[in-house]
Amino acid sequence: MKREEIFKYVEEKYTSQPEYLWKKYAHYAVLRHSQNRKWYAIVMDVKKENLGLEGKEVIDIMDVKLDPETVDILQSSEGFFPTYHMNNSNWISIDIATVDSKQICNLIDASFDLTAK
Repeated sequence: MKREEIFKYVEEKYTSQPEYLWKKYAHYAVLRHSQNRKWYAIVMDVKKENLGLEGKEVIDIMDVKLDPETVDILQSSEGFFPTYHMNNSNWISIDIATVDSKQICNLIDASFDLTAK
């Protein structure tokens, strides 16, 4: 999945638009609820080495909020990492090029629901 596909999905389902909040990190896009303004995802481009992977190439990842049990389970799966820049017990980083698009959409939905409260 590519970041543009994620943005299309959330726009169609939740009418969310990516927000680019930082000049220094111009490609970091926050997705948040229109009602409560809480984040439910952030899409970033980071160096592989920042995730504990070999190489200095930049990849697109997405952080989503999930219940801690799901975070623990997913961290042992390919394409999932301890979160980059968020609370490690409630958020997880996803290599969006590696993980199946249907699973990514399901995780976005779970994060949206969890942060709606």
